[in-house]
Amino acid sequence: MATIELGKVVKSFDRTTILHGIDLDVKDGEFVVFVGPSGCGKSTLLRVIAGLESPTSGDIRINGENVNAVSAAHRGCAMVFQSYALYPHMTVYDNMAFGLENSGTPKAEIETKVGAAATLLRLGELLQRKPTQLSGGQRQRVAIGRAIVREPKLFLFDEPLSNLDAELRVSMRSEIRDLHARLKATMIYVTHDQVEAMTMADKIVVLRAGRVEQIGAPLELYNHPVNTFVAGFIGSPRMNFLPVALVPPQPAGEALFPSGTHTIGLRPENARVSSDGPVEMRIAQVEQLGATSLLLGTVGNDTPFEMVCAGQTSIRRGDTVRLALPKAHLHCFDKDGLRL
Repeated sequence: MATIELGKVVKSFDRTTILHGIDLDVKDGEFVVFVGPSGCGKSTLLRVIAGLESPTSGDIRINGENVNAVSAAHRGCAMVFQSYALYPHMTVYDNMAFGLENSGTPKAEIETKVGAAATLLRLGELLQRKPTQLSGGQRQRVAIGRAIVREPKLFLFDEPLSNLDAELRVSMRSEIRDLHARLKATMIYVTHDQVEAMTMADKIVVLRAGRVEQIGAPLELYNHPVNTFVAGFIGSPRMNFLPVALVPPQPAGEALFPSGTHTIGLRPENARVSSDGPVEMRIAQVEQLGATSLLLGTVGNDTPFEMVCAGQTSIRRGDTVRLALPKAHLHCFDKDGLRL
C-alpha cells in the first residue's frame, strides 16, 4: 500500500507559518490519527500530504519517492472530506463511478469495482438513490466508497464524522476501523475529538500550534504523556493538575514526587476518597451515570478537580471529602510543564 516519510515539513501562508518543521514516519498499513485543538495545523498537514497544498520547505516521500513536485491527482491518495462532497444530481452509483469514468476505466471494470465497494459498505440497495435521499451516515459511506473504487495507496480522512450526530459517530467509527482491518490500507485520519483518536488509531500524532507534541500508541500517550498539554488533551474526563503547594509536605522517606516537581497530575479515575487523605475536595456537582459517578468540585484555592467513582455514590453536592493521591498514578511535571 503506502509508507509516508515527512522530513522537516514547513508550510507558511504569506508571513504566517502554520507548520513548523514536521517530522513523521507512517508505516505500511498503519491507521494514524492527527489530533489537536482547532488551528493546530492538522488539516493543513493532511492537505500537504495529499498534494492540495505545497510545502514551503521540507520533503514528502510516499513509498520512498519524493512527491513534492507530484500533483494531487498522481500521488495515489484518496481524500474523504468532512462535507462528503457528493454530486447532488447523481445517483450513489454515479457518484462512486465518476472518477473511474473520467480516467477512462472500462465500463465492466467500473461495475465490478463499484459493486464490490457497495457490498463492502452495505450500499447495494442504495445505488440508485440520490444523496438527498440518504442519511448522514449513508452519505459518508458513499464518500468512502468513492475513495475505495480508486484503489488508492493511501486514504486521507479530514474530520469525516464531525457532521454526524453522537450515535452515528460511534457506529461510523467502528465501520471505518473495520474497513481498515479488511483493506489493510494505510490511513491518516484528522480529528479534534480525542475519543475518536483513542478508539481508532494505531498511532496518534498530537499537534499544537503547528508542532508535534508527541507521537505514540493511544495508551502510551495516555499513560506516559510527555508534557501537561498532552496529559490534558488525551483522556476524558481530562487529567487533574494540582500545584505542588496544594499538597501538604510528606515525611522525607515517603515523598510523593521527585524534587523539581512543580505540578502533579492525576487521572479522575485514579483519585480515591480516604478519611486521612492529604487533600480536601469540596463537591460542586455529582453526575450519577449508573455504572460510574462523576464528582466535580474544587481543591485548595478553588483549583478544579474531577473524580470518577465506580458504581453509584452517596456523596452529594455541598459535601466535603478527603482525597488520597496514589503515588503509582501520579504524573509529575516541572515548571515548564515537561514530564519528570
